[in-house]
Order: sequence, then C-alpha cells, then structure tokens
Amino acid sequence: MRVLSVLGSTGSIGTQTLEVVRQNPSDFKVVSLTCSSNINLLYEQILEFKPLCVSVFDEAKALELEKRLKQEHPDLNVDVYHGVEGDVTCAVMPESDTVLGAIVGVAGLKPTYEAILRGKDIALANKETLVAGGDIVMPLVKQMGVELLPVDSEHCAIWQCLWGEKKENLDRILITASGGPFRGYSREQLQGVTVEKALQHPTWKMGGKITIDSSTMMNKGLEVIEASHLFDIDVDHIDVVVHPQSVIHSMIRLRDGSVLGQMGKPSMILPIMVALYYPERGPRLLEEFDPFDPKCCNLTFSKCDTNAFGLLDLAYDAGRKKGLLPAVMNAANEAAVGAFLDGKISFLDIESTVESVYSEFENRNVFEFSIDDILEVSRESYIKAKEILGL
Repeated sequence: MRVLSVLGSTGSIGTQTLEVVRQNPSDFKVVSLTCSSNINLLYEQILEFKPLCVSVFDEAKALELEKRLKQEHPDLNVDVYHGVEGDVTCAVMPESDTVLGAIVGVAGLKPTYEAILRGKDIALANKETLVAGGDIVMPLVKQMGVELLPVDSEHCAIWQCLWGEKKENLDRILITASGGPFRGYSREQLQGVTVEKALQHPTWKMGGKITIDSSTMMNKGLEVIEASHLFDIDVDHIDVVVHPQSVIHSMIRLRDGSVLGQMGKPSMILPIMVALYYPERGPRLLEEFDPFDPKCCNLTFSKCDTNAFGLLDLAYDAGRKKGLLPAVMNAANEAAVGAFLDGKISFLDIESTVESVYSEFENRNVFEFSIDDILEVSRESYIKAKEILGL
C-alpha cells in the first residue's frame, strides 16, 4: 500500500489521483491534501478520504475551512495549515511514503524538495519543479535514494519506453504535442485569439494555466527542459513532434535506430497509475485501447512552427544556457499567463513579456545557487513581468 500526500488535490491531476485511490482503496491511503483556494471541493475530499492534515495556500480560506470543519464535524481530527509552510508540512508527513506533486507553478518546488529530504518518493506532475530546480532536485533524488516517478503523460511515456534499456543506448527523445487549439495558425492569426478560444484544447482536459501553455507551445518547452533533467540528456537531443491525434504519447530513438513509442487514450488516469503502482502494474480503469478507432488510422507528425510559437525556441535556449535562466523564464511565463487568463493582456503579449524578462536577466545568470536563490529569482522575474505589463 502506498501512503500518499496529494499536493494540489483540487486540480485536474489531484482529482484524478483521488479517483484512482477511490477505485483502489486497498492499495492507497491518503494522509494529507493541499489546495490553493478551492475549499468547497477540499471540504468534500476531507470528508471522503479523512486525511490527518490539509493546507490551503490562501490563509483567509484556510481559516474559513477550519471554522466550517469545527462547526459541522467537530469529531473529525484534521489539522488545517496555510501558505508555503502549510504545503511543506503536508508534504513531509511522517506517515506518508509518496508525495503526488500537482501544485501549479514554481510553488510546487519547495514542498517537493523538502519531501525528498525526508526520503519520500515523488510522483511528479509539476513541470516547474524540474524546470526551475532540476539542477538541485535531481542530485538530491540520487543522494537520498528515492524514486522520482514522472506523472506527466509525455515523460511517463518516455520513462516506460526506457524500462530495461541501458542509458548509453538512448540516442534521442521525441516528445509529442497535439499542437494545441491554434495548430497551423500564422503569427497574424494569433493576434486576435481570445482566452475562451485558447482554453479549448482539442485533446486534453486540463487546468487553465497548463492549457494556455499548450496554446503557446510553452508547455512543450517546459517538457523539453524537464525531460533533459529526468533522463540526463541534452536538450538538443530532444525533439518536439506535433502529433494532433495524441495517440502516441512520446517516443525514444535508440542508438541502433530503433524507435519505441507508448500509445494509449489521452487520459491522465493511466500515467498516474503507472507512477503510483510502479514497479508493478495496477488494474485497468480505462476503456481498452482500440487500434481501429479512426484517430488511430491516420497518425500524422510534423514540426512545430516556431516562427508563430516563439516560446518553444526560447525554452530550448534556456535549456542550453541553464543556470537560473529556466527559472526566470518560467516565472515570467506564470505572470504573463495569469494576466492573459484575467483578460488584461493579449495572447501575443505572453511571448513578448517572457522574452523581455528573460533578456533582462540573461547577463545576471549564475550556475551555483540554492533553492532560496531559485525562489528569489522567480519572485523577481514574476514582479518584473508584471511591471512590464503595467499591472
């Protein structure tokens, strides 16, 4: 039985993780949950899974939840925390052995880092942890002898393809991308796209931030950097392949020319289960994969148009230069995407803002840093992006 701390339990990955737990109660136990502010859903999760502690990032919401629990369920023994320290408290629960990291953004870095220090296995759905902190996190994983289990669909696919392979046999990683809602759009067509259109992902049902990242192709850029850390391979040996059908979740090419791919339905349930049941396989919760489905009959592959979607090239640049630049890029992107979702800027403003912040910090890049340095440069970059946007 895995004993879980689920960080980001009210988001898309968190709720699907709890669905896996719900369907397999003898295999999993939940001891802590966290969310940003959705206390109504968290309240229902508390009643169902009865964790020992929870954390709400928003302090006022945490106090509201605590009051409600005491009034309506005074016999329920659950501690309520808030903020970053609350997330850390939930992540390092002595009773847990595995942390499912699904907090959005760089906010997931510190709880994950502290959990690794306590010897917890990490089922990682938070890209930003490795994008911003991979140079610190991956050596710590090795030092502590814990498992880092990739939950992201693409990285889970790559990971499965590598099972049983020697590291020196890996020649290239091929990360697939649906292309998002604006696949095939020109730069001119992107000028007028709306938040509503950007949130209409053609394949995956995800949270707002990652859906916008998919529409700008920044999501693939983050995945390239993440894969570089996870699989110890240079970013220039990783290709992004636009594959609109989302049947093949990613591929690897081996030194003899063999190409291995992992196929399946576009659902996060399977990668969550692969991570949580590793090294075993769990029961099947999804409908069987049908190779005769029309989506499987005409699989297509193409390159991403980086003239239209320039953030992918910027992510490759950050992955090559390393240091604190990936953290700078990531934080600026978080700020710009948030502003776009709030209707305060245009779609193309996301890219121009990230590029401006990145350029300003480029000459300040360093290669020896701590987790506090990562969090500080992320804070500075976030603020700078807001300043550029006049927010």
